[in-house]
Amino acid sequence: MTGTPLAAVVMAAGLGTRMRSRRPKHLHMLLGRRLVDWVLAAAGALGPDPLVVVTSPGTAPELEGTFADGVRLAIQEEPRGTGDAAAAARPSLEGFAGDVLVLAGDAPLLSAAELERLVQLHRAEGAVATVLSFQPDDPGDYGRVVRDPAGRLRAIVEARDATPEELAIREVNSSVYVFAADQLWSALEHLDADNAQGELYLTDAVRHLVDDGRAVAVYRAEDPRVGEGVNTRADLAAAGAQLRDQIVFAHLEDGVTIVDPRTTWIEPEVEIEADAVIHPFTVLRGRTIVRRGAEIGPHAVVVDAEVGEDAVVGPFCYLRPGTVLAPRAKAGTFVELKNAQIGEGTKVPHLSYLGDAEVGDETNVGAGTITANFPHEPDRPKQRTTIGRNVRTGIQNGLEAPVTIGDGAWIGGGSYITEDVPPDSLAIARARQVTKEGFLRGKRND
Repeated sequence: MTGTPLAAVVMAAGLGTRMRSRRPKHLHMLLGRRLVDWVLAAAGALGPDPLVVVTSPGTAPELEGTFADGVRLAIQEEPRGTGDAAAAARPSLEGFAGDVLVLAGDAPLLSAAELERLVQLHRAEGAVATVLSFQPDDPGDYGRVVRDPAGRLRAIVEARDATPEELAIREVNSSVYVFAADQLWSALEHLDADNAQGELYLTDAVRHLVDDGRAVAVYRAEDPRVGEGVNTRADLAAAGAQLRDQIVFAHLEDGVTIVDPRTTWIEPEVEIEADAVIHPFTVLRGRTIVRRGAEIGPHAVVVDAEVGEDAVVGPFCYLRPGTVLAPRAKAGTFVELKNAQIGEGTKVPHLSYLGDAEVGDETNVGAGTITANFPHEPDRPKQRTTIGRNVRTGIQNGLEAPVTIGDGAWIGGGSYITEDVPPDSLAIARARQVTKEGFLRGKRND
């Protein structure tokens, strides 16, 4: 955004005791991101500078160094309410003159588009503060937006302090605001804890500006879900389902076939090209890339991997980080690949594990093939296995790294390979079968 400078403050100091967890609420994972990261992504799209996260002393060590460059960390030393949390960000905004976007760190459904409309209305109205409101199906414990007969904001009343008439109001506060910086700091200095919670409410800063005759606006979100916060595990699951739907249907609109959107989970950084097919009960995580025409699932998990054009993954397959499937490659049923590069047209059809491996083009990996990549000596890095082009491994093969199988080689079934195999060679490493005819005759306890 251009014009007046914009800063942002994300309040993430609450412990979230209703989550019944030792982990602070804002650090719970939701579709591959921490809860607070969803809010940071929405706010960050507006280009605020600085962008400040307010957290508690106990949570700060877990957050230190985990944000993108330019995000500052501020500490709310004691849990004294949202007004005190906003005030904790003031040293990080020393000398800033512009608008401050203040956001709740537990609202993952916030969108950059709604935030941009909020800021635009704030500036168009010439307001010193603007509240983002929404109208959920159940107002519940949200603070009520109380308007005067002319429709102007009169106050925001916390549910615990509301009268029965105020509780009947359906329009509620999202805990997202825009303030003129100088007006925010001035209003925070007037707060007191004379309320049911004994806390300093940021909503009372809004009330102070209204009572002082300042222009305070309200922007009601077009999407009533954007202001919904996460307070419980049930809220977390519900938010995850909504985000899942948004992501999945965006891919559908881009030309991806997703057979059953309800059972498909795709994280926000995943890239999928048109004409890929995603079958039910598939999970695509991290920075996974799925190329055009690839087919994944059902029951496949792909994490930080690349699936090439017209490749096939699954069913019941696990691609771990660092794996790359070239075009037309196949990773089939009960196959696990980790940090493995699988060549064009190569097939790993079933019941195999290839870790730290490089496999050439047009190779066929027999069922039950395992790369033993863990070193015998402690403190040594995992070793790599290299399998060439047009190789045929047998069933139940073990390949002990580091080892190289040359182009065109064959490995006999049941072989455990510990030495390099030259190109176009047949390697057999197994005990000879011995059959003693009639050995058990007369020895059975029939």
